[in-house]
Amino acid sequence: MTATSVQVEAFDKSAASPQERLAVAELILACHALAYPEDPPLVKEKVAATLGDHLPDELVLPFMVRRGEQMIGWAKLEFSLTQNLHMAHANIMVHPQHRRAGVGRALAATLEQQARQHGRRVVTFSTSDRVPAAQPFAERLGGEPALPMRQSQLVVDEVSAELLDRWCARPESDPYRLHIWTVLPDEYLTRAADLMGVMNNAPRGDLDVDDWTITPEMIRGWEEMMSKDGEVGLTLAAEDQTTGTLAGYTQLFWHPQRASIAYQGATAVRPQYRGTGLGKWLKAAALRELPAHCPGTRFIRTNNANVNAAMLAINVQLGFLPYAAVTDWQIKLN
Repeated sequence: MTATSVQVEAFDKSAASPQERLAVAELILACHALAYPEDPPLVKEKVAATLGDHLPDELVLPFMVRRGEQMIGWAKLEFSLTQNLHMAHANIMVHPQHRRAGVGRALAATLEQQARQHGRRVVTFSTSDRVPAAQPFAERLGGEPALPMRQSQLVVDEVSAELLDRWCARPESDPYRLHIWTVLPDEYLTRAADLMGVMNNAPRGDLDVDDWTITPEMIRGWEEMMSKDGEVGLTLAAEDQTTGTLAGYTQLFWHPQRASIAYQGATAVRPQYRGTGLGKWLKAAALRELPAHCPGTRFIRTNNANVNAAMLAINVQLGFLPYAAVTDWQIKLN
């Protein structure tokens, strides 16, 4: 198969047969297994059921390449219809047995065409050195490595209990109340959305991206998609009881059928509350809380921008070690 002979088809999730959905899921599972052979496999039925899902204010354009009944290429372009109207995010996967045959290039060309048609002038995507061919492919596409990141892994059983005790200790006059949620309560939803906007302060490197406005509707949309996928989230938030302000938060995510690995999501503290130990408290409290919600977790993985020295320092103190090099790339379309 040559690049010019690759036929890219749009994937219509509403019209796709169960067999087509499962075929795409098998491709995704094969790519994941090659990159993370030590991990429990993804859940094929859940992957198939959630293909193309998105928030109400987003658009996802999926495409596929097949050979007979087998899916050998999968890609999607996704973007917001209300924010960052200049950009889109791309994802491309090629079956390990069908690489270097032009499938990835054909999918990339299709996504670029779609980005242009929808008025997007920047396309972002991510690579990991767990897939060695990904970086050369990104370079051939003309990608700019805009935000290098370190993916780190923590062995849960090796975390110092004494360190967690110290980080969880708070003074008697402490004005902060710790909340632990698997679903954000309605009465805190607006405050939580405002708090999550603090992540706009996280380093972006050279990424051409504007601030994101997080809304209560987006949070409920994320929760709904997670529930459909079978994923569980744990959010810990610190509330300043003198004002009712949510001062900081941290999140963990996992899939019960892959419970040995949890993923650390965002951790953020409002600028005016920094220097009070809230970030360490939240991280330590989340580690203490995790076994009650997800027994059997052995590892936690997280991504941090290489230039995010403050958060990297906290993670290193907890025992996170380098696991992979991840890069956010961007292509600026002329």
